[in-house]
Amino acid sequence: MKNISVVEQRTISFDKIESWVNAKKVIAKTIAFTNGCFDILHEGHIYSLSQAAKEADILIVGVNADASVTKIKGEHRPINNQHSRSLILASLLIVDAVVIFEEDTPLELIKKIMPDVLVKGGDYTVETVVGSKEVIANGGRVIINPLIENFSTTGIIEKIKSL
Repeated sequence: MKNISVVEQRTISFDKIESWVNAKKVIAKTIAFTNGCFDILHEGHIYSLSQAAKEADILIVGVNADASVTKIKGEHRPINNQHSRSLILASLLIVDAVVIFEEDTPLELIKKIMPDVLVKGGDYTVETVVGSKEVIANGGRVIINPLIENFSTTGIIEKIKSL
């Protein structure tokens, strides 16, 4: 019988993530961080998360809160609420922790975590990744993963609308 309580334990509050990370660093675990809306999980997300997971011992995923997604993507988004999005991500084997952040950017979360590796998708450059300066100044790395063509939440929504 599977113990599914571990899934909900992987969702860590903004207030508790710093001490969770510090406990991992004490035992010499390296931390990778990525973030996004993850509104409708698709193959492109899985590829990006898989690539991020390869960069360190622990993968933490920051998830934009609902209000933040609406601000970024428009009034009809998110499709799935922040609880659903974080629960789906937390259920993935490659994800060790999920944190919902309320701000427009994950900068404050990145400062709390101070990951060894900051990972974003190919629609960014190192210079445009929020938190890159802080992570690099702390001795960390920034990785830009290529995007998988023809996979996007907006594309899925448009396809559904056309049916």
